[in-house]
Amino acid sequence: MRINKYLADAGVASRRACDKLIESGSVRVNGRIATLGMEVELSDSVSVNGHLVKPTAKNVYYIMNKPKGYVTTVKDDLGRKTVMDLIPQKAGRIYPVGRLDYDTEGLLLFTNDGDLANRITHPANEIPKTYIAKIEGSIREDTLAKLRNGVIIDGVKTKKCNVRVVEEDKEYTKISVTITEGRNRQVRKMFEAVGHNVVFLKRIKIGDLSLRGLNRGEVRALSSQEVFYLKNL
Repeated sequence: MRINKYLADAGVASRRACDKLIESGSVRVNGRIATLGMEVELSDSVSVNGHLVKPTAKNVYYIMNKPKGYVTTVKDDLGRKTVMDLIPQKAGRIYPVGRLDYDTEGLLLFTNDGDLANRITHPANEIPKTYIAKIEGSIREDTLAKLRNGVIIDGVKTKKCNVRVVEEDKEYTKISVTITEGRNRQVRKMFEAVGHNVVFLKRIKIGDLSLRGLNRGEVRALSSQEVFYLKNL
C-alpha cells in the first residue's frame, strides 16, 4: 500500500498530514528515509521520528462535545490542555478530524481511519458544517446577505453559505451558520469582515450528524449507522 495510507491506518495522522511528515524526512522504511508515493508492505519496518508504527486491525470512531480551553492537537508544546486529555484510553491511538480553535466548542470527531478523515476535511468534498455564533447586539439583514454571498477573508472570498438568525434580544444575537469550507477560524473571520465580533462559537453539526445530547467534555463512540452516514456524505 502507499506509505501515506500505511501511516494513516496506523493512526499517525490524516493522509495529507502524513505526506508532510514524509516530506520532512521524519519517516523511515527499513531504515531508509521514505519518499512520497512509495509502496510498502505490512512486513516492512516503518518508523516516524524513530518510533515504529503499524496499521491497526480495526478502525474506531468517536465524537466529542469539545469544551473551550482545549487545543485540537495530539500534543501541545506550550503545555496547554489538549482534546486528547478527554479521550478514554480504551479508544487506542486516534487523532482529531480537523480542528476547533481554543475558544470554540462543539462537535469534534476522532478516528484512526485516514480515508474518512480526509473525506470530511478535504475542501473539494464540501461537507457542510453548522455552527452557532453569538454576537453582541443586533445584525442587519443586509449584513446577513453579505455573509451568505461571501466575504473577503485573508484575501480570498468565502463560498456562499447558509446564515440565519435563531435567537435575538437587546443584548445579543445567535446565528446559525453552515459552511462547506474549513478555512482557519473561518466563521470568526467572516463576522469580523462585516464588523461583528463573535463572543461564543459552537459547532453543532457535520452534515446531519449532531452531538445528540452530549454534555461539554463528553465523548462517545459513533454507532455503525453514524459511521456509514459519514462515509456516504
